Amino acid sequence: MDSQGIAILGSTGSIGCNTLNVVESFGGERFRVVALAAGRNVARLAEQVERHRPELVAVEDEGSAERLREELVRRGVASPRVLTGEAGLVEVATHGAARTVVSATVGAVGFVPTLRALEAGKRVALANKETLVIAGELMTRAAAASGAELLPVDSEHNALHQCLRGERREEVRRLILTASGGPFRSKPLSAMVEATVEEAMRHPTWNMGAKITIDSATLMNKGLEVIEARWLFGFGADEIDIVVHPESVVHSMIELVDGSVIAQMGVTDMRHAIQYALTYPERHACAALPPLDLMKLATLHFEAPDTERFPCITLAYRALRAGGTLPAALNAANEEAVKAFLAGRIRLTDIPRVIENVMDAHETRAVASLDVVLDVDREARSRAAQEIARAAEISKVVA
Repeated sequence: MDSQGIAILGSTGSIGCNTLNVVESFGGERFRVVALAAGRNVARLAEQVERHRPELVAVEDEGSAERLREELVRRGVASPRVLTGEAGLVEVATHGAARTVVSATVGAVGFVPTLRALEAGKRVALANKETLVIAGELMTRAAAASGAELLPVDSEHNALHQCLRGERREEVRRLILTASGGPFRSKPLSAMVEATVEEAMRHPTWNMGAKITIDSATLMNKGLEVIEARWLFGFGADEIDIVVHPESVVHSMIELVDGSVIAQMGVTDMRHAIQYALTYPERHACAALPPLDLMKLATLHFEAPDTERFPCITLAYRALRAGGTLPAALNAANEEAVKAFLAGRIRLTDIPRVIENVMDAHETRAVASLDVVLDVDREARSRAAQEIARAAEISKVVA
């Protein structure tokens, strides 16, 4: 069997590094890394280039490219072709030797490259949920036109994909996304108002990047996943539910029309979902992947999410029901608000207020083209900046 070419967008992040771990676990026989894209983590990227020898890499800017070349010279490693910016990401995503593209960048930066990969007929292993939130209609249309496969890497959607295998659409009543509840699941609203970045970053079960960890603290992550599930699986807002499950053992479930529930369970290790997406429709044993020890499971808890403390869920459902460009506006506002919170400019509880104000001001349009989506993204970020500045001033007065 010829080895399968793999390109990774976001190779130095958590998903990217775990993808390379999965590739390495197969000993080079099944997969080969042909292209990598990262931001500014030049040291880690250089290690990856030295180990996997891709033909092409992309970094954020010329300064990062120069530092990468210098680091590779220091290591005695021949430099691959190095590109920068969005053009570089697109080149990685459409590399001729890549059969599968792992889309693991954070936020809207992965939107255009992922769309181009689908247009090129690639199998896309999607860990960047924002791309479907921003323009799921464009993404799924591109995949249908080119014959590209779109396979989820998010643990919840990967679980749903597994649960839906072999089931007829008309026999499935609803999808059930599970949520850990984040660090504030059992905390009062007052604790969230005063929450520090450090407290919000203490996720109880997963080790993730800063943006997705804060999204998990506000439960916006789950709201975005509801929108993503709509485009991945074709279910409406009223057919997708969220259940808080703090143990994070059941990754998601489906309920059938006869009342039966099918759940996918596993340890909290993203390599399971990544390997599933890379090897689908086959399954392969891998000594590096830990099994779930059922004997160590004392109890499993399930509870409804508190939308008063976590209004981001309600905002996401509102965006999904409205459709058009409102999800793109929601996503842009959330990204800007999360950055502002991480920078210490606003409170955690200001995040949903910023998003709601941006959504209220947005004039929803049809997702007619890529240009429409990009225009909405820019407009929503500009509006979010105004709302963030207002929230920051209020916080100063209160303090």
